Amino acid sequence: MASYTKQTIDVQGSPMECLVFKPDGAGPFPGLVVAQHFPIAHTGLEKDPFTIDTGERLAKAGYAAIIPFIFHWWPPEEEQDVKRNEWRDDRLIADLDAAYDLLCGLDSVDKDRIGIIGHCWGGRMAWLGAGRNPNYKAAAVLYGGRIKTAMGEGSVPPIDLAGQMKCAMIGIFGNNDQNPSPDDVKDLDAALKAAGIEHEFHCYDGAGHGFQDFCNQDRYRQEQSEDAWRKLIAFFNARLR
Repeated sequence: MASYTKQTIDVQGSPMECLVFKPDGAGPFPGLVVAQHFPIAHTGLEKDPFTIDTGERLAKAGYAAIIPFIFHWWPPEEEQDVKRNEWRDDRLIADLDAAYDLLCGLDSVDKDRIGIIGHCWGGRMAWLGAGRNPNYKAAAVLYGGRIKTAMGEGSVPPIDLAGQMKCAMIGIFGNNDQNPSPDDVKDLDAALKAAGIEHEFHCYDGAGHGFQDFCNQDRYRQEQSEDAWRKLIAFFNARLR
């Protein structure tokens, strides 16, 4: 049985469900906002074993984690292509801020030790969140695509926000990925270097997009995935524990 609770919060008049994972004990615990990957856009949070496993892994490592369902702007049955094409970064920022505020408001969470992490679509969200919220103390981007692309009227490419970041970042990528491609990863690295942001990137041979997602056996690479998890937890421990 997954050890989480559910809370629903209002974001600009739209209800957003969140899953909240907590470690055993009284805390106060460091916290992480978890931006989910795109495959759950149609199924929801609880029907994706990878999303649940991510929350459980982080709680086991000693972190409170909140996972907001950022696809609440559309009916569940709406096609994924519609959600992708109608995506707006301004609404995402509102979602992430609401999740951050909920996490900080929990009695068992230390609001001064909060980070953000995301896989796939969520990797892009984690980069954007770190660029928009100066209160994050650490950020993890796992094979986030479209970081060089603006989405929604009035938005800017998240890569352009590197200069606004106030936290260190870890990046996890597969060398066989095409979104982001190895050349994209080089551009992300260069943007962080130019902005003076402390960061470490780990790029895995034999791995492509989504290589941590054990629900997709074509993509999943167990050895690389477990090594990446060890590096992620060590990164957060050094900055949030």
